[in-house]
Amino acid sequence: MSAPAEPTPARLRAIPSRLIAGVAVVADRLVGERLAAEGARKWHFAVLVALAESGPASQAELSRRTGIYRSDMVAVLNELADAGCVRREADAADRRRNVVTLTAAGRRRMERLDALVADAQREILAPLTPAEQHELTRLLTLLTDHHRPPHPHPRDAG
Repeated sequence: MSAPAEPTPARLRAIPSRLIAGVAVVADRLVGERLAAEGARKWHFAVLVALAESGPASQAELSRRTGIYRSDMVAVLNELADAGCVRREADAADRRRNVVTLTAAGRRRMERLDALVADAQREILAPLTPAEQHELTRLLTLLTDHHRPPHPHPRDAG
């Protein structure tokens, strides 16, 4: 028989970074499980959403848009291309680079994954009212934007 769990000390329960990290672990697990049930990963979803929102892009641009390391992006795109979700073609303006385009199958896949992610969000945020959910999202966006490193557009560099 195991001893009952000791309550977390009040000082630890009052540290925002600790609370954010704890919820992030739960959220990451829930989203990961939902996507894995469909044979997908978070990176697949991120790439599909980036292409749907901003249109065709180079691998480097997708890396900047999603935060996926360039070295990992190739594997993600290979998986999505093998599934018929994206198409890679040589850029007409620069034959050395590929342009990645979302396919109709990729859009359908993204919509299915989007529903799974939305379901996970409902579960994560269940204890909050709609107004509290909106406020939490607003505050997390403010923190994220403040701490996000800048990603300059290539034409702005130099």
